[in-house]
Amino acid sequence: MKPKKIKKEIEHERGSSNVFADLGVENPEEDLAKSILIAKISRIIRSKKLTQTQVATILCVNQPRISSLLSGNLDLFSIDMLMNFLKALGQDVEIMVKPKPSRRKQARLSVVSSREICSVPMAASSR
Repeated sequence: MKPKKIKKEIEHERGSSNVFADLGVENPEEDLAKSILIAKISRIIRSKKLTQTQVATILCVNQPRISSLLSGNLDLFSIDMLMNFLKALGQDVEIMVKPKPSRRKQARLSVVSSREICSVPMAASSR
């Protein structure tokens, strides 16, 4: 007869929809938005089968900068720069501003692409 396995409960805490906020990052909303934009850029690069050198030429930066981008080094890139990279890679970038619904406590920043929607809650006092 096999001994009965005892399952241990693992302590855990349910996170929010923003891992950067969960980690206590200074500007979690901005970092999440940047990470979503970088992920989109990375998918475009892979789908077009471009090398880092080719991407650097298209984006008018050097190859090490592309390496940093694809490594997710968020601090080196502004949201504006990432949107310009997307445009250079043949993507339309739209910005829409609208009132938040009254039932929601905080306004949010959403990054929307043709296949997915990613919402980033914004602290009411931060913007």
